[in-house]
Amino acid sequence: MKRLFRSKDKKIAGVCGGISQYINPELDPVIIRAGYLILTLFNPLMLLVYFILAMVLPDANCETV
Repeated sequence: MKRLFRSKDKKIAGVCGGISQYINPELDPVIIRAGYLILTLFNPLMLLVYFILAMVLPDANCETV
């Protein structure tokens, strides 16, 4: 089962990198970051969504059971 984690490939908190790995491990995180930036320009509430995800999503380094 696939799980959503914050990525080790971080620019700020690793949320976009984690989403990129969840969608397709071979997908470049820059594409997700660019899409997120465009969405944020049109809807500033996306900043709140990003920071909520940064607090809720576990690190990729943590052990899961």
